[in-house]
Amino acid sequence: MKDEEGGEQKYHERLHSLMDTYVHLVYRVSRDFPKEEQYGATSQLRRAALSVILNYVEGYARQRSAVHKNFLEISFGSLKESAYLTEFSLQEGWLKEPAYRELKKLEREIGAMIWGALRNM
Repeated sequence: MKDEEGGEQKYHERLHSLMDTYVHLVYRVSRDFPKEEQYGATSQLRRAALSVILNYVEGYARQRSAVHKNFLEISFGSLKESAYLTEFSLQEGWLKEPAYRELKKLEREIGAMIWGALRNM
């Protein structure tokens, strides 16, 4: 395996790991959201966060660059959706500041990595 491919594999593994951490954190912190939001903001936030990693994984598995790029763009869009919902949840008082800061840190890092992958395609 060439260094370039090894570097790409490490990049993929790092990004996948960050996304996995992110979605599990979203699920953990949203357990405390109001019950009346179970089918509203809680569900939407969880689906958006899960969509980040699911679209990334599916796109990574595709062999055609244009298809892979499309899935990366969807993953990035889902990240932005979940980022808005974390801000909304903080403003509504459902999310505590330390969890919010941790989510924001992950969102910035994941977003930068997805954007970097898109730029390099």
